[in-house]
Amino acid sequence: MALYRVTPTHIDQLVAEEIASNTRPLPEKIAELVTWGADEHLLLGCAAAAWAIATARRSPLQPAATHWLLVTMASAALRHVLKLAFDQVRPDRKTVRGHLHGIPISGDAMDAFPSGHALHMGALASAAAPLPRKYRLVAWTTALSLAGTRVVVLAHWLTDVVAGFAMGIALERGIRRLTGYPNCYIRRMLSPQDEGVD
Repeated sequence: MALYRVTPTHIDQLVAEEIASNTRPLPEKIAELVTWGADEHLLLGCAAAAWAIATARRSPLQPAATHWLLVTMASAALRHVLKLAFDQVRPDRKTVRGHLHGIPISGDAMDAFPSGHALHMGALASAAAPLPRKYRLVAWTTALSLAGTRVVVLAHWLTDVVAGFAMGIALERGIRRLTGYPNCYIRRMLSPQDEGVD
């Protein structure tokens, strides 16, 4: 049994009720497919592959790839710890009308807080902060959109997603102290020809 029981706020309930009342099967199906882009298994696989490729090629992106891999692993681990500590019923378990309108059933009924998908997205969006502006904008837009799908499919209350995203940012910033990111990435990008020389 979890240590803490979290209850949805009044705003959470209003947002969920609005979605349940006004959504339709097609947008729900699209959101359900899109939300897989923030799944921890997919993210871990992509981060591991990027790290392996960058390391094998001695790419100047290798320090960044190492940081992103560690962030992805840490956010996956933190998600599981938090799900053990907190209980909150998912909004999709609180609506019959929503299911008639296409709302799917998501995960374990009491695993609403925090949103693990949003935690991953917050961490990876934060890691993208040192990138050039155009890449940073793409990363943040993608991360916020993917996190938002968790509200659309009523897998999480709005505050679960906001809290998860904020936790992800805080986690990534903490991991920077261990990895030296982004300074290691910037140094490597400025002088890649010096790397790998004995």
